[in-house]
Amino acid sequence: MPLSLDEFFQTYFVNPIVLNQGYNPINTTVYAVILVIAAYIIYKVLRKLKVKIDKRLAISVAPYVLLGSSSRLMVDSGITNTFLLITPLIYFVIFAVTFTVLLISIYLEKKFKIPYYKIMTSVGVILVLFPLSLLRIGNPNAILYVLAFFIPWPIILYFIKWSKANKVVTLIQMFDATNTFVALYFFGYSEQHVVPNIFIGLLGPWTFIPIKAIAVIVALILIDKYSDDKEFNNYLKLVIGILGGATSVRDFLRLIAGV
Repeated sequence: MPLSLDEFFQTYFVNPIVLNQGYNPINTTVYAVILVIAAYIIYKVLRKLKVKIDKRLAISVAPYVLLGSSSRLMVDSGITNTFLLITPLIYFVIFAVTFTVLLISIYLEKKFKIPYYKIMTSVGVILVLFPLSLLRIGNPNAILYVLAFFIPWPIILYFIKWSKANKVVTLIQMFDATNTFVALYFFGYSEQHVVPNIFIGLLGPWTFIPIKAIAVIVALILIDKYSDDKEFNNYLKLVIGILGGATSVRDFLRLIAGV
């Protein structure tokens, strides 16, 4: 019997959030479409605000990525059970905080001539101190495992002639892949995302690392080849970096906290 609209929404969107069931093909597709649309709108808004998409913006955003990941850990650790800090709602919450601080920083830059990125970065660092202060290391061995499998990547990339931005984005994504592999293979965690689960289920956790490497490297090569707009080029890489950073930091914090 077909599901009613209410039942459909409850089954595929509400329950995965409230009951922390992870992702399914339907909500994954919808979230992906929303992400693409939102990313495009945000890009247009940044251009309207005359915010240059460069290293300074990336540094400014980094503390807020860490804020999102560490705040999510508060739910994983049982410190709070608010659904606002569960994916995907946490993305909206952190975006609202980040964008609000950005607007205030731009205003203060115009009024007091203080570079917006200095204000934004400082506020982000202050905000992230609270959730990080609640972190307790319950599984220090995880740090060694992650480092052991991640360290080869910066060494390899050091000898490859490529842009610094591409190397940084690749390292962020490979840190994500490394954390996923270590969590699944050594500590019995489970993968909640649909696409990785397909490959992991068929070939094992180790496949996530080469698959992620191929996907990221190909994406960056295509961006460089077909995007003539440097600002848009930088923006696409920033988005890829943010997505990888958000999941990798959360997974790493979960691992070392042992939750």
